[in-house]
Amino acid sequence: RDFNERCGQCSEVNWGLTDGGRYYCRSCHNVTERTREVVNTDFMTNSRVQRISKGSRKQEKNGIGCEWYVCEGFQLVLKKQAEALQALGVCPQMKDEVLYNFWRCYLQKSKQAYCNRPAGETVKALSVCESSTDVDSEPERPSLLHLLSLSESEGDLQTDCSFASSMSKVSESTSIYSGSVDGSLYLMKNQKEKLRMTMPMTLSFCYMALLWLREPITLSELLRFVVEGHIPYLNVFQHFPEKMKLCGLDLKIFCVESWPVYEEVYNKMLELAAFLDLPRFPDITDSCFLHPDMLCIKYLMEANLPDELHNWTCRVVKKIGIGEVDFLTLVPGNKSTRKVKYDILAAAVIVVVLKLLFLLDDHYEWLLSDFAEEKNKSNKEGGLYFEFKKWYEVVKHSLDVEQKKLDEERAKYLWRCEKPLFYSVKNKSKVLKRRQMVVNLQNQFGKLSGSVRRAEKPNPSSFQLSWSEENTDGSCFHGHSLKGILQEKCGLLTAMNPDYWLCTVKLCNEKLCGHLAHYREVDFPQSYHFVLRLFSFLLRIQPSYIHDEVCMIEHKLFDKKLYKKLKYNTVLRK
Repeated sequence: RDFNERCGQCSEVNWGLTDGGRYYCRSCHNVTERTREVVNTDFMTNSRVQRISKGSRKQEKNGIGCEWYVCEGFQLVLKKQAEALQALGVCPQMKDEVLYNFWRCYLQKSKQAYCNRPAGETVKALSVCESSTDVDSEPERPSLLHLLSLSESEGDLQTDCSFASSMSKVSESTSIYSGSVDGSLYLMKNQKEKLRMTMPMTLSFCYMALLWLREPITLSELLRFVVEGHIPYLNVFQHFPEKMKLCGLDLKIFCVESWPVYEEVYNKMLELAAFLDLPRFPDITDSCFLHPDMLCIKYLMEANLPDELHNWTCRVVKKIGIGEVDFLTLVPGNKSTRKVKYDILAAAVIVVVLKLLFLLDDHYEWLLSDFAEEKNKSNKEGGLYFEFKKWYEVVKHSLDVEQKKLDEERAKYLWRCEKPLFYSVKNKSKVLKRRQMVVNLQNQFGKLSGSVRRAEKPNPSSFQLSWSEENTDGSCFHGHSLKGILQEKCGLLTAMNPDYWLCTVKLCNEKLCGHLAHYREVDFPQSYHFVLRLFSFLLRIQPSYIHDEVCMIEHKLFDKKLYKKLKYNTVLRK
């Protein structure tokens, strides 16, 4: 009643007070920096004391920390991930502008912030305490515009609103087994239409921001950096501030005990982009790193294949039109276009080119290899012909070594974090003692077995397999020639091989069965399976996903021939 200034947003004079003593507008829920003047005459007469409140949260009496919300926990996770990506070389725009705006829009669309009041069951829970609240502390949640900035420090994350005070009265009945205020309500909500936030979705947010900026990081690389520990994801909650206690149901939300899955993160990214009503993403042109022609160069180098193959991959990309801007650029919510997985698409193009040139039927590629070997013996000019057999042996040896190392690292991974977790405050002392006992036993057994401590994680790299042309052992095939398998026809170099086998004659309905084609190793040649296995290791995905893209490219490449064949078969049946 003593504050008569008009609101800067809605020009109304309808003020309430938060727990921190700040004024907020009941009409538009804008929180001001002005605080109430407090008159205190208990210790001195005829004197007025004015205190400026910092809006610190109400601390729990039992010492379990301050009140915090699940969305604030996810905000901290996104902040840590964005900072890690910046350390890898991503532009600062990603965190402070793009990701921040995506996150702010999500909170508003899901009605967790920047809205009149929380939706769904939260409002129903608040109705329990409406009768006990006074006029100045209505159970409405004002806008969190001033506190939900990804640029703020951890200590500045404050929920300074009347919602916190009112929720604390029902927190005992709604979040008994969680450290956050709305942990139990968050798990109880039916948010199918609102896209409930999860830990894999934090990676979807990051990839969406990277794609918007057209950064040279594919989704497979992003997930690999997560697994290698360069981007916080597994046990990221141990970086939460000490005052944000994590226990009980919070563990189901923030504790991750599985590796992120490519398809899940990608599909959630598409759902997020449509949910946020984002416009068409920036165009993916031929100068962008995500263009198939650019990615094919990277994967040809990593797969230790000849540089001359890049001319063939470019011809395939141009022939079937998968290098066009409209095909590559993401348009959220457009169901008529097939969404592009840039890294898988580039790998599939290389596989198709290898099939065009070497057939990969466990017979023809070995004949070509024997022919190239004879040519190399009698070749005195110095330019070596590409031998598929020798390439297979060299790459397979390196692949087996790296795959074994990866399997061992995953098997030895300790899912439990260094920071002990507990489901209730009563069990905290027991959990701490048990954790200390486990650490002591591990140290003792380590000394007895003579095991070496794990080395520090290596610096992140875009290449998992590296091949140097300076090696004298002939293990690098980048400069090898394809002359032995090509012939000139009408002024163009064409493959000596006139045949081609299709992975499938008819594609499946991707919406119904989830795949364009079904893949079983026993149904295909071993050479084809080895190439799929190589690229599935580089991308850390299942071979079936690359096989799907191969089938899609083949049907675009041989569309007319397939149509004539299917039409001919139909006439014969009639």
